[in-house]
Amino acid sequence: MILEASKKVDILIEALPYIQRFNSKVVVIKYGGSAVEQAEINRSIIEDITFMNHVGIHPVVVHGAGPLITKKMKDAGVEVKFVNGLRVTDKKTVEIVNEALSEVNRDIVNELKGLGNEAKGFVGKNGELILAKKKTMPIDVGYVGEVTGFDSKLMYSLLHSKIVPVIAPVGIGEDGELYNLNADTVAAEVAIAMKAEKLVLLTNVQGIMKDMDDPDSLLSSVTLDQLQLLIKNNVVRGGMTPKVEACSYAAANGVRKTHIINAQVPHALLLEIYTDKGIGTEIVKK
Repeated sequence: MILEASKKVDILIEALPYIQRFNSKVVVIKYGGSAVEQAEINRSIIEDITFMNHVGIHPVVVHGAGPLITKKMKDAGVEVKFVNGLRVTDKKTVEIVNEALSEVNRDIVNELKGLGNEAKGFVGKNGELILAKKKTMPIDVGYVGEVTGFDSKLMYSLLHSKIVPVIAPVGIGEDGELYNLNADTVAAEVAIAMKAEKLVLLTNVQGIMKDMDDPDSLLSSVTLDQLQLLIKNNVVRGGMTPKVEACSYAAANGVRKTHIINAQVPHALLLEIYTDKGIGTEIVKK
C-alpha cells in the first residue's frame, strides 16, 4: 500500500512543473461526436478538463457531432453526401446539424457542471460567437462555411470568471444564415484568436505515425518543415490530413504547441500535458 501511495506521489511531483508552467494559460481542446457517444471515453475527457480547470489552466472546448448528424439525417430521409471530406449541407441539413450540435453541446456543458465546473455553451445563433461566410469551392456544397471572425473578448471574460466555454462549429454569416464549419478548423481559429498555449485534437489514432499499421512508428514531435515532407511523401493522408492542417495552421500563427492524441487512452489529456513523455504527437513551428 505504501509503494502504491508512493507511485501516486511520484506522478503528482512529475506533474508539478507543468502545473506551474501552464498556470493561467489557454488550452483549446477539440473532440468529436464519436468520443461524446462513448460514455467511458467522454467521462475521462470531462474529468481531465475539470482537473485542468481547477489547477489553473483555462480550457476551451470545441466539439463536433458527426455520427449524430449522420444518424439524424438518415432518420429524416435526407441524403448523406460528402465532397472532398465536406458534408453537403442544404437548408434542411444545416437545421439538422444545428440540432445535433445543440444536443451534444448541452450534454458536455451538463457533464462539466456535474463535476463542479461553471460552463457555457455556444451553438449557432446562441451568442453569435463565430462569424462565417460561405466557403468558395468549385462544387457548391451548400451552407458550408469558413470562419471570418471570433469574439475573443467574450471568451476572455468567461475564462477570467473560471467559466469553461463549450463551442460548436456553427457560424453566422452577415446574411444571417447558419453555416456548417469544420470543427478542427474552428478549434485552430479559436486557439489563434485566444493566443492559446496549446491546441489539442483528440482523435481515434495515436497521432502521426510513419506506418499506420505499426504503433511503434509514432512520431512524438514534428516540426512544420518535417510535416511538409511527411505530407509530400504521403505519410499523412486521409482523415488525418485536416487535423494535421489545422494543427499546422495554428502552430504557424502563434500557438506554441499543437497536439494530436488518442481519445481512447484513459485520461489522454492529462498524460499528454502533465507528463514528461506524453502519448501522442506534438507539432511545433521549429
